[in-house]
Amino acid sequence: MAELNPRLAVYPGTFDPLTMGHVSLIKRGLKVFDNVVLAIAGSTPKKTFFSIEERVSLAKEVFKNEPRILVEPFDCLLIDYVDSKNAGAIMRGLRAVSDFEYEFQMALMNRKLDRDIETVFMMTDFKWMYLSSTIVKEVAQYGGDICGLVPGPVVNALNVKYGHKPGCGKGK
Repeated sequence: MAELNPRLAVYPGTFDPLTMGHVSLIKRGLKVFDNVVLAIAGSTPKKTFFSIEERVSLAKEVFKNEPRILVEPFDCLLIDYVDSKNAGAIMRGLRAVSDFEYEFQMALMNRKLDRDIETVFMMTDFKWMYLSSTIVKEVAQYGGDICGLVPGPVVNALNVKYGHKPGCGKGK
C-alpha cells in the first residue's frame, strides 16, 4: 500500500446542490490541508435532483480557478475511494448537534475499515448553519431568491431546472 498523504483530504457528499456552506468549508479546509478532493457520490440512498454529471460539472465550474481542489465523482465505498487517492483524511462538516450522531457513526465505521485514515470534523461557519441543499431546492422550486446561498452557476442551474429565469432575483 502506498503511503498516505496527511496533507490531502477528501470531502465527500452528494452536493445536490453545492451550497455556500460547502464552499466555505472547502476554502477553510485548504487552510488545514494542501489539497482537497471534492468527492461527489454517484450512488446514494438520497434521490438526487441533479444527475451525477450535472453535480460534477457545476462543482468544477465553481472551483475552476482553484488548482488545489480536485472535483471527482465516486461510486464505491468511501474508504476505498479515499485509499485510492492516498489521502490521509476525510473532511466532514458539522452544522449542528443533530449532524453529529450520524457523522460520528460514519467516522467510527470508516475507522474500523481503515485505521490509518483520519476523519476531521469542521464546524460550519455560523452564517451557514441554517443552510442545507434541501432548503435551497425548496426555495428555488417556488421561485425564491437563492442568490448568496449557492454559487452563481448553481443559481442558474436550479432556476433553469425549475423553469424560472436564470440569474438572481425572483426566479419566476
